[in-house]
Amino acid sequence: MIIVMRPDSTEDDVQGVIARLAERSYGHHLSCGESRTIIGAIGAPDDEKEVVAGQLSLLPGVERVVPILKPYKLISREHNPRPAAVMIGNAKFGAGHLGVIAGPCSVESPEQITQTARAVKDAGASVLRGGTFKPRTSPYDFQGLGLEGLQMLAEAGEATGLPIITEVMDVREVEAVAEMVDCVQIGARNMQNYDLLKEAGRCGKPVMLKRGFSSTVVEWLKASEYIAADGTLDILLCERGIRTFETATRFTLDLGGMAVARRETFLPIVADPSHSIGIASLVPQMALAAVAAGADGLVIEVHPRPDQALSDGPQSLTPAGFRELMQRIRIVAEAVGVEA
Repeated sequence: MIIVMRPDSTEDDVQGVIARLAERSYGHHLSCGESRTIIGAIGAPDDEKEVVAGQLSLLPGVERVVPILKPYKLISREHNPRPAAVMIGNAKFGAGHLGVIAGPCSVESPEQITQTARAVKDAGASVLRGGTFKPRTSPYDFQGLGLEGLQMLAEAGEATGLPIITEVMDVREVEAVAEMVDCVQIGARNMQNYDLLKEAGRCGKPVMLKRGFSSTVVEWLKASEYIAADGTLDILLCERGIRTFETATRFTLDLGGMAVARRETFLPIVADPSHSIGIASLVPQMALAAVAAGADGLVIEVHPRPDQALSDGPQSLTPAGFRELMQRIRIVAEAVGVEA
């Protein structure tokens, strides 16, 4: 349930509500806006909500109590009806701002990641991406450079002034990765790794959660609730394509599912046309379609020499191709009324 405090409520009023929740062994999440404070109660059983809501509504400073029946409570539109923005460093995603995350699938060398970082920044990218821990289908494929690659990514970000994002795969890696990046990514294969989601929620950095390629929209939203319940609402949801019967492309970019998610949550949603389509020549078309459909951001893979890439070369744009795409993205963004 959501407890909405009056604009003139005091800190003592807020703490009084939190104390009452603690008496019932409920958790809470505090959101302090410009005009009022909202407290999300976590763990209230459905059969108690009506009675407890009535009790809480009588406490000093409480304006109203809204029971929420959806399984994703903190990230729902009922909690916050207005779209929210998430900052990755100085890059804004959501609430009328379109951010672009770009870079190679994998960090391969200092020269490769720095060259790519300079190219994507010059073209207008907001955030630098690069995989350093790589979940691969085959154990014999390139698995990434680990912490060594993370250091290369951090140095490229520092050299260009771009905030950085990379994927974390293991609970034991979260702290080390979070110390060096501006945003932690949870990949599609780990979307329902609940211990990892909880740890990411506590890491102190924004989290980008990719939708599992066999997961429903509701499962995706429930997974993001794990992150929210354990510490942060600075969450970006990433639609990266789902598995369907179609084999002409790598996956199917589910713009309909993205639209449903936008209706259900206030969190910003970004689209990853590179992983969903898997064919570089088709990535621009799907990127533009995602912007037109309301995406708050894009994830685009860029490599200076895709034919020599150690992973996902066929879906990677060249720097020149990315520069051209950014020009077209700005046109579409302007047409749908967002700032790119």
